[in-house]
Amino acid sequence: MSHETTSTPVPLVSVIVPTKNSAVFLHACLRSIQKQTYPNVELIVVDNFSTDKTLEIAKQFTKHAYTKGPERTAQRNDAAARATGDYIMFIDSDMELAPTVVSECVTTFGVNKDASGVVIHEESFGEGFWAQCKRLERSFYVNVPWIEAARCFKMDVFRQLKGYDETLVSGEDWDLSQRAEKLGEIVAIDAFIRHNEGRINLGKTLKKKYYYAQHATSYLKANPVKSKLGAQQGPIERYKLFFSKPKQLFKQPHMGIAMLFMKTCEFGAGALGYVFSPRVSTEKGK
Repeated sequence: MSHETTSTPVPLVSVIVPTKNSAVFLHACLRSIQKQTYPNVELIVVDNFSTDKTLEIAKQFTKHAYTKGPERTAQRNDAAARATGDYIMFIDSDMELAPTVVSECVTTFGVNKDASGVVIHEESFGEGFWAQCKRLERSFYVNVPWIEAARCFKMDVFRQLKGYDETLVSGEDWDLSQRAEKLGEIVAIDAFIRHNEGRINLGKTLKKKYYYAQHATSYLKANPVKSKLGAQQGPIERYKLFFSKPKQLFKQPHMGIAMLFMKTCEFGAGALGYVFSPRVSTEKGK
């Protein structure tokens, strides 16, 4: 008498990486995805018309490398439309995953049947003084629900939500995570993502904050829950968070003071970007 054994299919996880001139970071990012302990991963890279070797690097790791613009939301949605996984995960090109990230996400969904999304904590690293300040800043955000957003979702939840809101240039991660939270619990895993800040140029960082703030009105309009918005977008709750852990903030006093200075400059650039955003200017002119 023969005995047939049946095995439960291993769920497929689609990992989406949007890119734009990401050659400096991309190899390390995709290598970390390739080295996941989880055995069933589909990697999809969608590039925003890079002028460096980004696509060339992507094609070394996956046959699923495409081109799409104009912003990350459109790139991610385009990749998601091509994805065939049971779960979908969104990773930025300057991130490196701990080897068990995908496995822990799948296990967490299996244990938490009502979960709709999974948060993956981040820690920063990079070169130079400002990168160390950013590392200190990000260390305050672990397990803070109004800052961390889910990066991995059940595919049926993502489809039901119709993906990212492509009218958003900033705040799209918070927006999707908050919509997913209405369909189920948002939970977190223990493994971390390492976010490569490179060598931070403070001037370029402030220009980026200014740009994203110019487009923040779309996010604010789409997410009218004021309590969360005030914490996410404004400085008051951030400063409360920093000063709630003085030993952590001032373990190296010069670093803590510099981090506060950098964050204050970022908030200032964001405020200017919001004030001078096209939509706000139009509304003032009515």
